[in-house]
Amino acid sequence: MASPPPPATTYAPPEVPAGVALFLTIPFAFFLPELVFGCWVWILVAATHVGQPLLQGWVIYVSLTSFLISLVFLLSYLFGFYKKFSSWRVLDSLYHGTTGILYMSAAVLQAHATIVSEFNFTTQYYINASASFFAFITTLLYILHAFSIYYH
Repeated sequence: MASPPPPATTYAPPEVPAGVALFLTIPFAFFLPELVFGCWVWILVAATHVGQPLLQGWVIYVSLTSFLISLVFLLSYLFGFYKKFSSWRVLDSLYHGTTGILYMSAAVLQAHATIVSEFNFTTQYYINASASFFAFITTLLYILHAFSIYYH
């Protein structure tokens, strides 16, 4: 008589806190700053005179797309959609890692647009400098989120 097969191991994702506690737990606490700083990048670049359409167009594309997808991820955590998929943590980590790389490229391009506009110290320069600062901060937040969700 054959022995019964070993029990199937199932992967249970780590429990995600509900409600306000979601915003106080380390991997998920990065969502709100990512959304706020990413929104500032988008608003500030859109508020400037776009002197470099290809460069700053990429910055707006990355910041707007990342804002919308991160908002969808946040809502999926708030409503519990992540519980239906066993590979949700890997997907979240891959998304935030890829977005961190894309945001780094956008931040460098925005810094270049700032350098080009520095010859006339008008409000355009200061807005571009602020957008560069927020783009680099947002890059750091996305990378920290990617690593913290992977090792959570």
